[in-house]
Amino acid sequence: MTTLVKLNEQIVKCKRCPRLASYIQQVAKQKVKRFNNQKYWGRPLPGFGDFNAKLLLIGLAPAAHGGNRTGRMFTGDSSGDWVARVLYEKGFATKPISIHLGDGFSLINAYITAAVKCAPPQNKPLKDELANCSSFLKEELTILKNVKVIVCLGRIAFDSCCKLLRIKGAKFVHGRTFMRGKVVIMSTYHPSRQNTQTGRLSWKQWSIVFSKAKKIIDDTT
Repeated sequence: MTTLVKLNEQIVKCKRCPRLASYIQQVAKQKVKRFNNQKYWGRPLPGFGDFNAKLLLIGLAPAAHGGNRTGRMFTGDSSGDWVARVLYEKGFATKPISIHLGDGFSLINAYITAAVKCAPPQNKPLKDELANCSSFLKEELTILKNVKVIVCLGRIAFDSCCKLLRIKGAKFVHGRTFMRGKVVIMSTYHPSRQNTQTGRLSWKQWSIVFSKAKKIIDDTT
């Protein structure tokens, strides 16, 4: 627990990527109209959740007006709505919606992080930015020793996870499940509006992934 707290403190202070550091501060100052009266987080965003988690979710990066605003991953945006709801339905969260810090939402036996800790312009981190942030994800994977299932949200999260775990030749496919040692790796389309509103990712598809993750965890408990 102490080690993870220290790591998260390092993440918040990180300035390895000048482009991202500049962008998240710019977004925090030039707010969108609907959030004009809110104070933005505007810093690198650490993961959050149960330090003894058996379920780990890896996303792409904080949303510019979601996590970068609220100060918590998958909080205050449409992707976060899908994450919160499915985790609550499967028993991994205390509430079905995650709006802001202090709203009573917390994770149960689950932890959420991202391949990149700063919101990137157009949700597209550069290769060197992914490389700069990979050490943080690597430490998280090392510290979270009880993880039984890793769910990767999208191709970039999947590729980042596979690279750190030295899994070669794995291709991103929605719903794919395979073992790496004693950990099960699962992949799903990211619950972005681009995917959910176009029908590329349906609620049924999304829910099935987490039903499988829950069953794996329950069967190994």
